[in-house]
Amino acid sequence: MARILLGVSGGISAYKSLELARLATKEGHAVRVVMTPTAEKFIGRASFEGIVGAPVLIDEFERDPARGAFPGDPVPEHDPIGHLEVVANADAYLVAPASANTIAKLAAGIADSMLTTSFLACEAPRLVAPAMNDRMFRDAATQANLAALRQRGITVIEPDEGALASRGEHGVGRLPEPRALLDAIEQAAPGPIGPWDGLRVLVSAGGTREPIDPVRFIGNRSSGRMGLALAERAARRGAEVTLVAANVSMQALPGIRRVDVETAAELAGALDREFDSTDVLVMAAAPADFRPRRAAGEKIHREGSGGFELDLEATEDILASLSARRREGQTIIGFAAETDADLSRAHEKLERKGADAIVLNDVSRSEIGFESTDNEVVIVERSGERQVPLASKEAVADAILDRVDALRSESPAGRAKPQN
Repeated sequence: MARILLGVSGGISAYKSLELARLATKEGHAVRVVMTPTAEKFIGRASFEGIVGAPVLIDEFERDPARGAFPGDPVPEHDPIGHLEVVANADAYLVAPASANTIAKLAAGIADSMLTTSFLACEAPRLVAPAMNDRMFRDAATQANLAALRQRGITVIEPDEGALASRGEHGVGRLPEPRALLDAIEQAAPGPIGPWDGLRVLVSAGGTREPIDPVRFIGNRSSGRMGLALAERAARRGAEVTLVAANVSMQALPGIRRVDVETAAELAGALDREFDSTDVLVMAAAPADFRPRRAAGEKIHREGSGGFELDLEATEDILASLSARRREGQTIIGFAAETDADLSRAHEKLERKGADAIVLNDVSRSEIGFESTDNEVVIVERSGERQVPLASKEAVADAILDRVDALRSESPAGRAKPQN
């Protein structure tokens, strides 16, 4: 995981930095915080210290009890120069919020606080997240200062548009949400940032569309939210992730390789090309079981009040086909979307598909069905069943990936074998 140095300057949005520190710590990153004296007028250092488990630094002349070390790292025996040591140990340095005053100082190279002094000495990737009134943000001086920072290779995270601190004001200048800030840090931090470094993960998401004619198709209601959550959580663990997305409108994290497909045949082809070099396959997509035997080249027009017969054929069983050619060391997870909680189908599918686990979810329940942000599943394995209670799809994704970890820790002989 990354060692993140968080600089907090004066601004009402400093409360979001507190949430960012909590989120980063929760996801396994080590965080140290430096603040300007003005920032302490908005939020106290004790709040950050309680979350990150390390002293907060404000004055460059105050002694650092941790001697520049990040949480989890050994404290050096000597007492180093604080503003130099803490940045020497950092993998990335983000200033958020970055006020107009602090941005001006960073652009000019002024070093008059722990934040600005350490920023000047930092050789790790540096990021600033401006947050201020839109008039201050749009002013030529602020824009020139941001341009100067960009020219020096410093990443500027653009502010959001919306309601501002001043009552009734709306514009560009809001500090982005903590999740977006952490995403930017993780992209900037060099090298692997998680325990799955070197692991190649292939995730499918969404639902296929099988054309009837150029206008109509056979499809399903899968949004791809669960697959997207799985891809993103795997990437946060440090894995090299490829997402094969079937008609998914939502965007994935930067850094996730994405292959877009439409039909079951295209999904099968994309997975087939990626599978041999994959360590983990998570088949969260919902491919159609049937497709029209022949798709019309032109729109089929309604003639009179008569009916219309559609000749269907079965599509390829993608998961079973991939499992049949798996190599030793590969882990395969399938999904079963059902309209009841009958586990017997999931057990039968586990054997028939040759997977290591089948994730069963009851899509008949509106709170966990298609398009919902939450889910509740049962992970069915040969060793037993594990209930994952109602939670966000991100939390459910983590629970599923934890089971992948457990399965991969077993010997190859204990893993599923292809079924004949």
